[in-house]
Amino acid sequence: MSKSAINITVKLFAAYQEAYQLPELTLEFPHGTPVKAVCDRLISEHPQLEKWRHVTRFGINLTFVEPDTLLNDGDEVVLIPPVSGG
Repeated sequence: MSKSAINITVKLFAAYQEAYQLPELTLEFPHGTPVKAVCDRLISEHPQLEKWRHVTRFGINLTFVEPDTLLNDGDEVVLIPPVSGG
């Protein structure tokens, strides 16, 4: 792996997990990538997720973060769409 690439783990919930049929993904991104790019990639692979783009919250290593927060190698990312039901 080159120094310009990082690997992250993405925990999938709700609509994201339904789209991928997996509990988590391991993805590679360029160094200096913001967490919102994870959402962009998942939506590009599964366009039905587009409706969740503007309501998804982001977490890195169990802490809620802003969409522009930069990723680091080894980060665990969660994308949290609104949860229905009750």
